[in-house]
Amino acid sequence: MDTIATNSREAQPAEKRARGRPRKTVAERDDGNRRVELVNAAARLFRRKGFEATSTRDIAAAVGMHSGSPFYHFKSKGALLHAVMDEGMRTAIARQAVALDAAAASAPDAVTLLRVLIRNHFDVLLGPGSDFIPVMLYESRSITAKQRTALARLQGDYEALWEPVLQALHKRGLLKAPVKLARLLIFGALNWSVQWFDPKKEASLDELTDAAMALFMASAPAKKPARKQAS
Repeated sequence: MDTIATNSREAQPAEKRARGRPRKTVAERDDGNRRVELVNAAARLFRRKGFEATSTRDIAAAVGMHSGSPFYHFKSKGALLHAVMDEGMRTAIARQAVALDAAAASAPDAVTLLRVLIRNHFDVLLGPGSDFIPVMLYESRSITAKQRTALARLQGDYEALWEPVLQALHKRGLLKAPVKLARLLIFGALNWSVQWFDPKKEASLDELTDAAMALFMASAPAKKPARKQAS
């Protein structure tokens, strides 16, 4: 078999490439961690002070960075705001899926599933690390139309899992309003809780859930007695 000349050096076998993605360097891992820190700090500050009143200097100081360093990770404060909202919706979707999966083990009915959805939503809005969705609810005017469209798709994915539950309740007569209007009114009422709820003064999230269920759910219609057939 003929061989190929290699300029006085014998051909060396090519090194095998490792499967999968190459491991991140320490710098790359730190870079990712800093981005997460920025998003978390921005969520807290945007919720507490508002988007307009929060400067990139404030956000940088919250994570121990120089004032211009956030722009290494995000093009602008607006891009950071969108990242907060996007992270909030993706986390909410994941948490809702976990809550429904846990409930599915007991084969729940629609009433139980609505309670699970409402309790989880209160946790997303008011529980630990709950700065993200309130920022999305009240600062959306500060992002671009394209960013709002992307967030609307995520919001649609989140709310889609409520639809069959509300449809089932409506079919049973436990939800009197049309399903679309009921969904809008339910989310409007739940989301407004971020404006007034104080965990030090108000009820627990479980008690809030009980109150919401009592507000939204109608009593089951009484069954009509079966007519006796004439003999």
